[in-house]
Amino acid sequence: MSNNQNGVFITFEETPADVRKNLISLGWPIQEWEEQRKWAFVDVSPQPGDETIIAGDYDLGALLARIENAIRKVNAQRVTMDTVSAIFSQFSDKRIIRRELHRIASGLKQLGMTALMTAERLEEYGDIARYGVEEFVADNVIILRNVLEEEKRRRTIEILKFRGTSHKKGEFPFTISPSEGIVIIPLSAIELKQKSSDLRISSGNPDMDEMCGGGFFRDSIILVSGATGTGKTLMTTEFTAGGVNAGERCLLFSYEESRDQLFRNATGWGIDYETMEREGKLRVICTYPEVASLEDHLIDIKAQIEAFQPNRVAIDSLSALERISTFKSYREFVLGITSFIKDRETAGLFTSTTPALLGGTSITEAHISTITDSIIILRYVEIFGEMRRGLTVLKMRGSGHDKGIREFVIDGHGMHIGKQFRNIAGILSGNIIHVAGLDDDRIGGLFKDE
Repeated sequence: MSNNQNGVFITFEETPADVRKNLISLGWPIQEWEEQRKWAFVDVSPQPGDETIIAGDYDLGALLARIENAIRKVNAQRVTMDTVSAIFSQFSDKRIIRRELHRIASGLKQLGMTALMTAERLEEYGDIARYGVEEFVADNVIILRNVLEEEKRRRTIEILKFRGTSHKKGEFPFTISPSEGIVIIPLSAIELKQKSSDLRISSGNPDMDEMCGGGFFRDSIILVSGATGTGKTLMTTEFTAGGVNAGERCLLFSYEESRDQLFRNATGWGIDYETMEREGKLRVICTYPEVASLEDHLIDIKAQIEAFQPNRVAIDSLSALERISTFKSYREFVLGITSFIKDRETAGLFTSTTPALLGGTSITEAHISTITDSIIILRYVEIFGEMRRGLTVLKMRGSGHDKGIREFVIDGHGMHIGKQFRNIAGILSGNIIHVAGLDDDRIGGLFKDE
């Protein structure tokens, strides 16, 4: 009805009352449209106690007459038949099924209708439809799937046939929103046409800005990768606080810590989240990943960005979202959110937790590192029986940066980055090698001016 085109809904399974009730959740006032003669039902649903007996050369001429009458009654331009599999289950001869489908399709074309037929499938990747003939009478064929992978359900949509024009190939994820209905995530429509800015913004930490050659680019995506407890949430906090202090609006999504925890930790580092939120410069959204699918989270993140119009977006952490998804859907999620943020020329900071406490075999889980513009690695370093923290800027597109691995400490004022580790190799892999005479004075002087 959003296009001001009236319609006829032919129901073969559910009663009109059931359809009205189910569609209320989508915010569609079906009964009002019926009263305004914009919508009409043709009820072909089975009635209690009815017994259908097929005898002789049965046809659907009477049904087509009812449909034509309903079309004229509301001056319809669209017709939906849900689902043709229900009525054709009564026929044993596929030739009758194909003939009657042709009869209905031809009749609707002569009336100038845009018609949608739904049909059931027996397998997600089996035959197109139950009777193997439905797709041959249709101009366009769209397949909906709800596949179970790794104990997780994933809805996808595929355009198999679309007569008269080209179309995107393959499956695309989608979700069903109570306010919008079917929401498709068209990953193939994403284009690399984002603008690039030379403007620098502060990370919120002067030492980090220095390591990055003057700060992050305004439209960059930054990945902070490290083991649990290395300071990823602190970097996120400093990133958002740096934006607020610069007069920017910041949006923070947390999928691991509660709102109270985040606010308490920020206060411990001298950052007042409550005042920032009260002044409308910060919005913090906390939720467990398991409460929705990854596609639903993507739609929600986009909606929050559209509503709040932030200059900076932080997600802490991607790893929490990864645990509710398959490898493919996770990569599609990251691709979708990064492209959306970059299109808006907004800075984004994502955190990712590495499984290893010391070092790590790779920081390119799910190839996310290829999508991001900058990568900052946080690592624990064991030296002479003492755990220390190390930081390095592994990648920064379009800018020179500090290549060293530098020690940092965390206190009540935040993160303090010191001097570069010397005479030590294997920090990133976790296999520390003492290369040459590293004396105690050098270790103790990492944070002193030379």
